[in-house]
Amino acid sequence: MIETRSASTALNKHKALQQFFKWLSEDEEELDSSPMQHIRQPTKPTKLIPLIDSQETKMVLETCNRKTFSGVRDEAIIRIYCGTGARLAEVANLATDDIDMTTDSVVLHGKGGKIRRVRFGPKTARAVSRYLRFRSKHRGADLPNLWLAERGGAPLLANGIKIMLRRRGKRAGIAGVHAHRWRHNYAHEWKRAGGDTGDLMLLLGWSSDAMARHYGASAAAERAQETQLRMGIGEDV
Repeated sequence: MIETRSASTALNKHKALQQFFKWLSEDEEELDSSPMQHIRQPTKPTKLIPLIDSQETKMVLETCNRKTFSGVRDEAIIRIYCGTGARLAEVANLATDDIDMTTDSVVLHGKGGKIRRVRFGPKTARAVSRYLRFRSKHRGADLPNLWLAERGGAPLLANGIKIMLRRRGKRAGIAGVHAHRWRHNYAHEWKRAGGDTGDLMLLLGWSSDAMARHYGASAAAERAQETQLRMGIGEDV
């Protein structure tokens, strides 16, 4: 599985099988011992976090034509991802009632039924407001779903957003554009600016600080590299 998928997938399968055979042997007593006792847990290598910087985001946004419904909608979607660090499904599943233009905030329905409210900036607010005006005249405006497909009066679902982001990225000349890259960037920039870990966990809907520590290490490494460049350490004589 490490060869065909990834070390992370293999590790998750290993943990699942561990629990399954533990249940079979200890609780159900169907086995004398778990065969997983002799299978070493796969090592998960540390990978660089795939970020998307402000210039790349600007290039993707420039593909959105504000004179068309899809262009206005897609800009609003991208700005929400960029400005809130939300997950793909959290943004895809938004209802019109989840947007509050009075406080420039959005209610996100996260994993495990956890709900949180996140503020967004003025540029995102303008993009969302513009989209809502277009949406009010669009077929399917009476649907509760915030995002509507360009045709047919149907909601735009998570898979549709995923395809749209990939298409916008390709048009901008940027490979591998997906929602999670803005989530990564949000966390990275937060930690890079010295933001509080607990606050970041609340904003991104994390129940464990493991991911926050991961991004913290990435941000610390970047700050160290910037210091190295300023000091000229390691440069050729």
